[in-house]
Amino acid sequence: MTPARGAAEGGGEGAYEPPKGEPLRAGRRSEAAFQFIQGIYAPIMDYKIDVDILLTLFFGWQIVKAFADVVAWPVAKKQGEAAGKAVSNLMKLLGIGVLVAALAGAVSGGPAAAALGGFIGLVIGFATQQVLGQAIAGTFLLLARPFKIGDKIVGAGQEGVVEDISAMYTVIRDAEGNKVLIPSTKLVGDILKIKK
Repeated sequence: MTPARGAAEGGGEGAYEPPKGEPLRAGRRSEAAFQFIQGIYAPIMDYKIDVDILLTLFFGWQIVKAFADVVAWPVAKKQGEAAGKAVSNLMKLLGIGVLVAALAGAVSGGPAAAALGGFIGLVIGFATQQVLGQAIAGTFLLLARPFKIGDKIVGAGQEGVVEDISAMYTVIRDAEGNKVLIPSTKLVGDILKIKK
């Protein structure tokens, strides 16, 4: 008869008996480990909101960057590096706004969170309205490509040869050799003449 079988059948000569004092030592070790962990965790609880905010910002930023790269990669492959970078930056800017609004709402909690998140979203929206408008218009120019580098254009009250196209500005060189930065929103909202 095996020791395990002897124990199952109610005892006998080969019945297993745990060493004396072993469960007691294991219990003391687990209690000591629990107290050690509690000693580390208790001070952290004083800063729980700060730690939560930092972790949310860190992982949120990683997600925003990954999402922006995933969205921008096919654009960069099809339209060029400048268009991909513009789309990536626009996605990151929008992601930061969403992240800040979500954090503001989460910190306050309840209906106040919704109101605060909405208010912060509104403030961010008004504060970045012009910048976002420029970025969106520039992204449109980079994707639609109504003109390219080297084209001579007339638009937004300016005439010159296109030297660079970015998300915020289009750089042209006028007849006198001056470098002119035209905001993307001006070019999108104006009639453009492309001279050959």
